[in-house]
Amino acid sequence: MDLLVHTGYALVYAVVGIAVLGLGYAALDLLTPGHLGAHIWTERSLNAAVVLASGFLGLGGIVFAAIWANGSGSLGEALGWTVVFGLLGVVLQAVAFRLLDLVTPGDLAEVVTQREFHPAALVAAAAQLAVSLVVIASIA
Repeated sequence: MDLLVHTGYALVYAVVGIAVLGLGYAALDLLTPGHLGAHIWTERSLNAAVVLASGFLGLGGIVFAAIWANGSGSLGEALGWTVVFGLLGVVLQAVAFRLLDLVTPGDLAEVVTQREFHPAALVAAAAQLAVSLVVIASIA
């Protein structure tokens, strides 16, 4: 019975985690011109892929930390932590992206969607991960 129960928990956590990743994708898509998916898969923008991948890694870390730190409690409580901190991660990543855009020359959203590699994509990616690490530290 424990195997079935824990498999069910894993499925619920996975659904929440995928939803958080989907919201992270949607947030970055809103912050950048055009359709993010087209920039990555059709136009093959390494910049967009690097920033999205770092956001996914950061949000995945947040979801992991929330589950790990609260998984010994009730499923409802752990899910609550996961949802709240996952949403916080999405919002803070978006805020960090906009703040970085404000303090750097040019249009970061435009740079991130260009096909030709630009070092600013690495800076934006690092900001996504750094903000996520701060959230992870607050959970642990």
